[in-house]
Order: sequence, then C-alpha cells, then structure tokens
Amino acid sequence: MGSEIGLKDSLGLIYKDAVYGFIFWSIFQALAPMIWFYPLNELEISGYEAFAVAWLSPLLLLIPGLLNLMQNKKVLVCLRLLTIGTLASFQASSTLLRLIILSIGASVSMLILTVTLWSSDRWIRYRTFRGLVIGLHGVLASRIWFTTINPLWVNNSTNSMVIAFVVISIGADVFDVNSELEPAFKPQKWIYHWIPCGMGLGSLFFLTHLLCGEVSVVTRWTVKGYPDTGPLPLPSGAFVLLTAAAGSVVGVKSSNYCDLFTTVVLSCSTFILLFIENPYIAFMGGLCAVYLIMALWPAVIDKATQSHPIGCLTLAAAVYVLQVLFWVWTIAFNFVPYGEYTREHTDWLLACLGIFIIICFVTCRSTKKYTSLPEDNKNFVSKKYYNYAITIMMLTGLAGISWRYQKYNPGITAQTNSKVFSAGVWTYHFGYDNKGWPSLERTAKLINDSEVDVMTLLESDASKLFLGNNDLATWIAETLQMYVDFGPSTKDHTYGSLILSKYPIVKSTHHLLPSPEGELAPAITASIDIQGVVVDFVVTHMGNDRDEIDRAMQTEFLAAELKNTSNPAVFLGYMTTFPGSKNYWYMRKAGGVRDIDPEDDFRFCQYIFYKKLIRLGYARLSHGGLSDTEVQLAKFKIPDDPKSNFKDNKISTINSKHAKVDPAHVFSRKFGRFFQGEGNFDDHRYHMGTPKYFIS
Repeated sequence: MGSEIGLKDSLGLIYKDAVYGFIFWSIFQALAPMIWFYPLNELEISGYEAFAVAWLSPLLLLIPGLLNLMQNKKVLVCLRLLTIGTLASFQASSTLLRLIILSIGASVSMLILTVTLWSSDRWIRYRTFRGLVIGLHGVLASRIWFTTINPLWVNNSTNSMVIAFVVISIGADVFDVNSELEPAFKPQKWIYHWIPCGMGLGSLFFLTHLLCGEVSVVTRWTVKGYPDTGPLPLPSGAFVLLTAAAGSVVGVKSSNYCDLFTTVVLSCSTFILLFIENPYIAFMGGLCAVYLIMALWPAVIDKATQSHPIGCLTLAAAVYVLQVLFWVWTIAFNFVPYGEYTREHTDWLLACLGIFIIICFVTCRSTKKYTSLPEDNKNFVSKKYYNYAITIMMLTGLAGISWRYQKYNPGITAQTNSKVFSAGVWTYHFGYDNKGWPSLERTAKLINDSEVDVMTLLESDASKLFLGNNDLATWIAETLQMYVDFGPSTKDHTYGSLILSKYPIVKSTHHLLPSPEGELAPAITASIDIQGVVVDFVVTHMGNDRDEIDRAMQTEFLAAELKNTSNPAVFLGYMTTFPGSKNYWYMRKAGGVRDIDPEDDFRFCQYIFYKKLIRLGYARLSHGGLSDTEVQLAKFKIPDDPKSNFKDNKISTINSKHAKVDPAHVFSRKFGRFFQGEGNFDDHRYHMGTPKYFIS
C-alpha cells in the first residue's frame, strides 16, 4: 500500500487490528491458568503441562508447503475464524475439552503471528505490531470495567457477548491487501541471529504478562497492612494504566545506547519492586518497570523481525514457557522436583530476563526501524491515530477506575447497634471451582447468603500470571461492598490470604510465618472495629503437614499473636492438623483461646478459636464443588466488658427454636437446617452435625 489512506479507512484498520490483538492476548494469557489447574488440583506434576507445546506451533512451518498454504488469503481468513471460535472454549463441557480447544487457539494464533509479523510487506508487519500493542491496552481497559477479569473469561454470557462483538466487528476480514499476501518471509540472509532475538522477545512476552497483564498486579506486589497499606488497586491502578500508555506512545528512541540503558533501568526497577519494603518506593519502581516494558516493544520487535521467524518466535515461546515454569517453581517449590533450588528466587528470574534482553541489544546493533514504524511519507494518518487509539483505551480504562471508585462504599450493610457478629474461614482455591471454571460470582452469592460479617479467604492470591492475573480481593470486596485486607504481597511467594469485613479494618500486620523446610505460609493479624469495640482477627494458611518443624514454629508464632492481644480475638485458620494433636493443644493453651466446638472431632485443617467472646453458634457448609474445602462459620457476642469475668455459653443444641436461642442469632436458612453427616451436595448446605447453637 503505497498511497496515503484516509481518516475513515485508517480508523477502521486500527479498530480491526486492535480486535485481533485483543484476541491474541486473551488467548495467550488464558492458557497458562488452564494448564496450571491440573497440578494445582493434584499438588504434583500432572502431565498436562505438555499442552504448553501449543506456544511452539511456529515449528510447524518447517513442514514443506505449509508456509505457502498459510500465505493464501482465504486460508488466513479461515485461521482467524478458527481462532475466534476457540474463544468459546470457556463454554466447553469439560475442563480437558476446554484446555484442548484453548491450546488449538494458542497454536493457531502463534502461526498467524509468524506469517503476519514477519511479512515482507512492511505495512503488514507494522499493522500486526500495532494490533498487538493496542490489543494489549484493550485487554487492560476491559479488565478494569469487569473488575480485573477479562470479560471473555467471566461467565458464559460475557463470553458469548464478546465473541458476538468480535464477529460483528471484523467478520471474515483480513489485512486489506491483494488477494494473496506478500510472501511471509522471502528467502534472504537475515540480518540478526534468531537466538538472541528469540531470547529478548520471549523475555519481553513474559515481563509483559507478569506485570502488565492487569493494572492491579503492581499494587498487589507492594501492598502492606492497615492503616498505611501503600497504593491500592483503587485508585492507584490508574497510574499503572497511564505509565503503560505513556510507554507505548513514547517508545525507545533509535539508539543502541538508549536500548541498553533502558534495559538496565528496567532491571533496576524490577529489583526495586521486588526488594524495597517501603510500598510507595516499590510501587514507583513498578511503575517505571511497566513504562519501560511497553517502551521496549518497538525496539525488540524491530530486532526480532530482522531474524529468522521460525527460529526466533519458536525460541521466544520456549523462553516464555521456561520462565513461567521457573516462576511457578519459585512459589510451588514444595511440590515440584528440585524446588529447593528455586525457592523464592524471583531475583534470579528477573536477572535472567534483563540479561536476555541485553544480549538481544548487544548482538543486534542496528538502529533500523524495520517494523515498528511505517515507511516515511506513507500512511501517516494511520501512524498518527495509532497513538490516539492507545489514548482512547487509556481514557476508557480511567473512566472505569473512576466509576468503580465512586461506586465502592464498603460497610454499608453492616448491622447497627449490635455486638453480635459472625466470622468465617474458607480455603478458597484461587477463584476456580473444582472443574476449573471461575467461581467469583458463585462465591459472592455464597458469602452474601451466609450473612457473614468477617470472612477470611485462604489460597486467594491469583495475581500471578499462571493464575490469571486476577485480583480476587478487589472483585469480591467491590461486589459485596466490604472492606478488604489482602496480604502478604504477591512478591512474598505465598498462596495468599485476605480478610473481608463489613466493619472498618483499623489496623493489620502481614506475616510470613517461619518456614525453614516447607512452603511459605501467610498470616494476617487485623484489628476490626465492631460497633465501637476492637476485635482482633488472626488468620493463616499453614504449609504442608509433612514438614513438622515448620508446623511447630508456625503454631508458636500464631499462639504468641493471640496471647499478646488484649482485645477480644478470633482465630480463623488452616492449621494442617487434627483436633487433639500437639499443635492443636499448643495453640489453645499458649494462645489462651477456646475452640468454637471442641466436640467436633471430624475436622482437618480449618479451625475457629476465640477468646474474650461469648460463642453463640457454629456451622459447616459443604463446598458444593466450588472449592476443595468447606466453609466454617461461627457467631459471637462481644461481652459488655471483655476485660472482666463473664460467662461463656457451654451448652450446645441443634434446636434453633430452643427458648434460649435468640432468632436473631440463627444462621441463614438459605442453606437448609441441621444435617448430621457429611454432605456431598452439589450445592451449599449445612452438614457435619451443624448448625448448632450454644446457650448458657
């Protein structure tokens, strides 16, 4: 296309390119969580990790004749339509079928990227690159409006709506060229070697997914306890959005020294994000990293597209996969082979990323803008509106943040003039149900129906790329209008915990529990103002039960937290032990706490302890397939004077109509009534001899 194009055509092309880019990134970011679901369930290498080869599909172009076939316009149309069709994998009948369909989508999208990004036609290369960048900003903006979740992966309705929108928007359109595409890559002597280019491109893919997959990620890497939490997703995610857009608009100048300097500063910024404890300084390091990640895309793409496409993109995909696996190994070190060598070594990963990109720039020293800009005096209108498109995406995202910020008003449903409150604990399984589908909407309904005032969700840090970059704390808190405390931070290598509360959180401290041998364990000590009385909550998810030294040290730490508080206190935790065990009794005696139901011998892991409170009720809710763990609930009354001697309720009854059971203290009827045995229900119901009530 050697002639200038008009405004209308330019905007239309940008729009279609952005849609293609949105599809690519949506599939690219969705495959890792689907693969991770299997080892997550089995707590070991499952074999389904082999589906990661889907990203290596450019190797297929080595098959004789396949490249020529894909250069046919009609074939490319069919491949694009096939990719769009794989978006419906979300509605597959089984997890495995969904994984297979999504893997096909990832494979095909990588093949299309190879053919178009390495086309001998510079205009096609530029449009592909432009679509990738604008599409990524489109993903960021859409996730803001859907409260950190990609609308394709929220529920069947939004999935169908987005697919319909994509089909209506682009139909069977492909790049506006002749009936045949220009050869994807003519036989030639490539300027650069594909190995350093692939290393740099793969590392940039990983960094983009790691820190730029969703605007709340950087804030979750830096979060601290109340009252000085540091930057939170609302409204600080706006700064992440702004810096990402600025990086894409500005880009790296045509200078090898600038490229290298930018990479060095990027490496320093990621280490500031990782190691600096001050949340504001760490956040600034994260913003700098986001800006430079997006700014490096033009320079890296220009290098990559001047090397052999099959070798470069295949190696880039392999580097990306290996870096994702290393990121998994740093966190799941207790469940994977040789995990003791990678434990908590995100610093090694970040150093490797910087070195790979530096190698790319050192060995590829030309400053030629081969792909990232159109030719001089050609298509200048489209070039101009490329920046406008990014700005529009940014403004759309900012509008979403503003709308959410205005709407978020936590605590409005809290009970008034009552010193009775309920508390619950649930090991949440990262927002995915037992079949691998998102569980957020059903979670919100369950918590709302339970009428719980304070709930802790364990295994709840899904801000990692292999868990979808989803901010579960933000989504649930905004949906239910509750206060939330998330911690420890994502960079602390735990599976995460959070506290939801209808009452204001006055103060909190995030802990990494002692763990010399096993997995890292998170804990939070939070003070919550319940009708003018401060109640302390200690929540935790201990590590694996096979590491006895870890469990003992963690128990000692938590017992000390409970003992040292002078306020009424509730322990909501996953202790990885049976009732009556040594650690169980140590927690009770050293912590000075009581068990909500010491007669319940059919528990493992989840416990509710308390002190300086009057127990009113206890219930166990079946998980209903929403997690691998049930929900436990308790009701308490704050004594008029918690510091004086008061009488706790000692008699238990399952008769909610007992004369001494206040109707206001009865658990929600939405889950049925008393059920004696273990309920393997498809929905959520009381079971295990609950609910029961305690009277004097």
